[in-house]
Amino acid sequence: MKRLFLFVLLICLCLRTFTAIFAEGDAPIRITTYYSDNPTLPFRDDWRALTYIREKYNVDLVIEPIPLADYSTKVTNMLVTQGDDAPDFVLGAGINGANASLALNGAFYAVSDHPEWTPNFNARVAEYGIESQVEMGKLSDGKLYSLPAMYDTPAYDGGLILRQDYLEKKGFDAPQTFDDLYEILRAYKEDYPESYPLTTIIDIGYIERMTMPSWGLSLGLYNSTSTNVLSWDYENTMYYAGAVSDQYKNYITFLHKLYEEGLLDPEMTQDDASTTRKLASGISMATYGFYDQINGWENASEIEGFDLNLYPPLTGPAGAHHMPRSSTFDGIVFPVKTTQRADFEQVVRKVDEIFFSEEAILIWALGIEGETYTMDGDKIIFSDDILNAPEGAYKYMQTAYGCGTPIERVFINALDMAKYDENYAEINAKVSAMDHAIQYTVSAPSFDDLTAEDASLMQAALLDAYTVWNDAFIRGTKDIEDDWDEYVKDMQDKGIDEFLALYNKYNKYQ
Repeated sequence: MKRLFLFVLLICLCLRTFTAIFAEGDAPIRITTYYSDNPTLPFRDDWRALTYIREKYNVDLVIEPIPLADYSTKVTNMLVTQGDDAPDFVLGAGINGANASLALNGAFYAVSDHPEWTPNFNARVAEYGIESQVEMGKLSDGKLYSLPAMYDTPAYDGGLILRQDYLEKKGFDAPQTFDDLYEILRAYKEDYPESYPLTTIIDIGYIERMTMPSWGLSLGLYNSTSTNVLSWDYENTMYYAGAVSDQYKNYITFLHKLYEEGLLDPEMTQDDASTTRKLASGISMATYGFYDQINGWENASEIEGFDLNLYPPLTGPAGAHHMPRSSTFDGIVFPVKTTQRADFEQVVRKVDEIFFSEEAILIWALGIEGETYTMDGDKIIFSDDILNAPEGAYKYMQTAYGCGTPIERVFINALDMAKYDENYAEINAKVSAMDHAIQYTVSAPSFDDLTAEDASLMQAALLDAYTVWNDAFIRGTKDIEDDWDEYVKDMQDKGIDEFLALYNKYNKYQ
């Protein structure tokens, strides 16, 4: 009986090994993931870049789109439960806050355990010289749990977008400061009393993430420290309680002023169709958005001479800064349940290949040579449909081919610039010449698992309170002067001082 058992066990082991080795043979290897579905760029399963990746690399890549607003909650809940429907990997997940606690408690596979399984990722890190940034992503156990997405050079792809034709008509120079912007918005309101000159894309958070840095801040859902309520002191390389600071009080006073004077659209959360309608009709003349959206907005307008342009970051009390961006950002993580797959090594190797290999990078960025583009020496020549697309090459390649979407993990500046016009290159040159217009993002502290869990609980309560107060201050349902002390006390009662002390205690930069 013992011999029979050993024989059966040997057969099972052989079959498991055979499955792992030859999973890539006849049938494509099936790998599942989540995708954060942005309403400005709805996911399509028939994107040519995606279908070609599937064909070329013999992979059945199954992508489940999750609405952007629900993505973080969906990912966190999945990582806690890791049920039968858990994906094999997750795109765009940061290892900080709650995720850091989950990682230290065994919810993720540590990619640093087998660096030999990710040769393409390793090669790109070395090629771009970002070893130190990747190293900063390790947690307190010394392990790396994410394959971060990366830029070879961060680009200025979005910011203040406003009606250049209006500026020229009224004799305004390009705005340099937020006082300049205020005067432009006020002039437009006087000319068009029914207007709301400044509108939003998606929600007010996009205006905040792109303007707060000029006050020395980064707060809210899209903040750069992944704390939601703390900001980063670049001079002293430490956290400070941005949400209860004088900087925030001054910033929110400015936003409330815009709202109170009818210069800020009261409909602060909206879809792309609503933003398009307001800009195209003249209800609004400015927003904080992305360069690849401009052509779509311009094409939707029947206003003669309608001309939008992207402007460099405006100067505020802390200088002229855009939302921070480093060479690495939220990457790919593997739920620990995936390690139970017999072909787990092949899954990791395949993910490494389809996102970080040199050829795959070109596919996600440019599409397929001979279909979407050809090469004339070193020059990229796009197909006629791309060159003649009314919404512009970049946006068209996103929506029609799936090139340059959030699925892409490696962004090469020269490839992205090839999809834009000369105006975009000139704007980027101006921003590059500015003094730290795009500052670095902060790596999360190396908490141990219990500390990470405590920090996560405090953070959730603080974010909830901040979100309610922030909206009330903007709309004036709470008075910034009269109710400020009550707000600060509420945040203190919810532990902002302890939260700050915790982050500075484990600060990697000290």
